[in-house]
This record gives sequence, structure tokens and C-alpha cells, in this order.
Amino acid sequence: MTTPLGLTMAKPTDHLWMHFTRMSSFRDGQVPTIVRGEGSYVWDDKGRRYLDGIAGLFTVNAGHGRTELAEAAAKQAAELAYFPLWGVAHPTAIELSERIAGLTPGDLNRVFFTTGGSEAVETAWKLARAYFRKTGKPGKHKVISRYLSYHGTTMGALSITGLPAIKADFEPLVTGGVKTANTNIYRAPVHGDDPVAFGEWAADEIARAIEREGADTVAAVFLEPVQNAGGCFPPPPGYFQRVREICDRYDVLLVSDEVICAWGRLGDWFGALRYGYQPDIITTAKALTSGYSPLGATVASDRLIEPFLRDGVAFLHGITFGGHPVSSAVALANIDLMAREDLNGHVRANEAAFRSTLEKLHDLPIVGDVRGDGYFYGIELVKDKTTRETFDDAESERLLRGFLSDALFEAGLYCRADDRGDPVVQLAPPLTAGQAEFDEMERILRAVLTEAYGRI
Repeated sequence: MTTPLGLTMAKPTDHLWMHFTRMSSFRDGQVPTIVRGEGSYVWDDKGRRYLDGIAGLFTVNAGHGRTELAEAAAKQAAELAYFPLWGVAHPTAIELSERIAGLTPGDLNRVFFTTGGSEAVETAWKLARAYFRKTGKPGKHKVISRYLSYHGTTMGALSITGLPAIKADFEPLVTGGVKTANTNIYRAPVHGDDPVAFGEWAADEIARAIEREGADTVAAVFLEPVQNAGGCFPPPPGYFQRVREICDRYDVLLVSDEVICAWGRLGDWFGALRYGYQPDIITTAKALTSGYSPLGATVASDRLIEPFLRDGVAFLHGITFGGHPVSSAVALANIDLMAREDLNGHVRANEAAFRSTLEKLHDLPIVGDVRGDGYFYGIELVKDKTTRETFDDAESERLLRGFLSDALFEAGLYCRADDRGDPVVQLAPPLTAGQAEFDEMERILRAVLTEAYGRI
């Protein structure tokens, strides 16, 4: 590449190593480059507009271009740009911890800040292990999680993750990650026609896993309110209430991994509130700041900090930028914005319309299932609607990476075509979106999925 003055410029991929990306796809140096955003839309460096159908990465819940969030960051940076939380504090972290504690269910009153979701999950597992060690049960160290679940990329969080393909290059991982059934009723091995019975079975699979491992070795169960990977699996009725009973029975901590599901994504501050269950820990990040600055948090019940309040005892864990003053200021402004505009109420008022608009796609032969809650949906793609036959690995490769991902983007919709299970298209727009954006998504999806089926 050369400039108008004839100077040689590096291609974008000469130095930038993108995340979860096949870099060979960009040997010619042409990388989609997003330069601006406003509301539910973003623009690339060529001036093309795209509907952001996945809020960046389930993150920009307040929408793009919110100047008040940028102004909150600038104001805080001018006053105090950085100070750690290692034996000292600063006002924005103090205030934010109070605000978060006031929004979480029950006695989740202790907020340990991180910079992102993987660190929040990592912190939760370390806390669970340390808590049981400090309370005389050092053998309790294992974690139960679900097949196809995604909990992060750090070594501990990756060990909790239930996606074999993304773990293979990094094994051996941290020992103690145990997998059990997820809540995908569309692929239910039993009770596929009875959501309540299926929910009981899926919850009881957690109990059976604890019993197989030995309750004296299991520290925690990590569950997302709506499981992301695999394509948005909501909980069946009564599922979380039964899981809570199981955790109490075996003295196991229930961790609600809400890196995606908090901050309005499901129409409430937290997914645990949406589905009416009480976790011992909530992990969160992403939309805590609507993505305007990196921040995550592990929110623990009062009883979990008790062993660490004794003289001479500390939770020997910390992160340089956890609770960063600028990020904390942005989070406070983001929570104020969400409350003022009642974005939770907006999601609840519009989620039925979002669902019904996406369900129009059921008339396409390639659409097997449309599932989700709030502003968080997955569309599962199938070869045969009657038998629910899915695609093999080679077909999925051709369908998703060979066509769908690029075709949807070229048609003006940024979303996620994912095959970390059966092939799905995931949609999670900014919480400010309404019927006009829903209709645009449906129109683009209809056209592209129709063409995709013709290529099978």
C-alpha cells in the first residue's frame, strides 16, 4: 500500500493479530474496518453502514455514539486517570461497588473488580477454592459447567468452558473442570415435549455429576442464565430453582455467569433476577460500561468474604487495572443512562415483537429453531426441518465461513454465524433497537438464508 506521497504503508494485517480470527483470510490485507457508530448502526472506512445485530460483542447495550459516556471518561481521566485497588481505594470504585450491590439479588454485596469477563470467571473459581480452603474443606476445588458453554479464555476460565475445539491447542488445562447437560430442548435427549420435565432432568444431571465426582471435591457450578455458545439456550421453567436446591444440598456454590446476560440483555439488571434464582456469585463485564471502557466484576455473597475478614488473612489475587477509575466512572454513567431511559423496560416491552419478527423466518426450510429471551436470540440452521438433521463439519464450514458470515456482512448486517455446536446465527442488538431494526434484520436474514439453502 502507498500513500499519495508515494510512501509505503503496512497492510492492516502486517502487525495486527485479530482475536479468534483465521489470519489467512486476510492475506490481501483487506480487513473490514469499522470507524464510527451511532445508535444501532456502525460505518466502515468506506462509508458503508451496517446494522449492529450483536451489539459489538453482546456489549454495546446503550448503543453507539453515547457522548455522555465519553464525557464521563474524559472528566475522570482529567481528575484521576489511574490508581490501583491494592490496599487503597478511589471514589469511583467505591461508588460503583455500592451501586452494583444495590442492584444484585439477595446478599451479593461484595464486588471484586476485574477488566473483563474471563478475569471475572477466573476470580470466581479462585474465590470458590480459597473460600473452601479457609473454611476447612480444601478438597472442594472442582467446577461443574455445561456442554458447549463458553466462560472465557484464561486458563482457568477455559477449563470451565465446554467447547473442546477451542481448548485443544492449550491442553493440559487446569484440572477440575467437569461437564454436564445443557438446556437445549430442541436437541433434548429426553422430555423434548415437556419443558418442565426436561428442566428437572437437566438440573438433576448436575446432581449426578456432583455425586460422580464426590461432593467433597466440587466447589462450584458455573451457569449462564441463557447459555450463549451453541445458540442461546434459555432455562426451562423451574430449572434454576432446582439447581439452587442441589447446590444447597451438596454445599456447592452457584455461580451465575452474566458476562453477557446482565445489564438489560434479558430485560433486567441481571439474568438471576429475570429467572428468579439466588446465586452465590455473579460474574459480569461487557455491558457494565456498554463497552465504552473495559471493566468486569465478580460479585460475591457476604458469607464468602467472611473468612477473609479475619486478622492476617487476605484473598491473594489482584489485577492491575481492575476497577480502573475511568472505567468505573463510565460504568456509573452507563447505569444512570440505563435507569433514566428505562432500557430494561424497553427490552421487556419489545421482546415479544423481536421474537415474533424473527419467528417469521420459520417458513424457511433452513431454519430449524428460533430461541432466546429478551434481546438475545439464536437461529439454528438445519438440513431437514422434519428430522432436525444438522450439517456435518465440512458442510458447516462451507455454509458459515464459506458463505453466511461474509454474505450477511455484505448485506449490511453484522451478527454472528457460529458453529461451536450446531450451526446458528446469533442476534443481540443494542437495547435501544426497536421494530424498524427488527424488520431490517429479518429482511436481510431472509434473503441471505434463502440463498444459503439454495447452495446446500
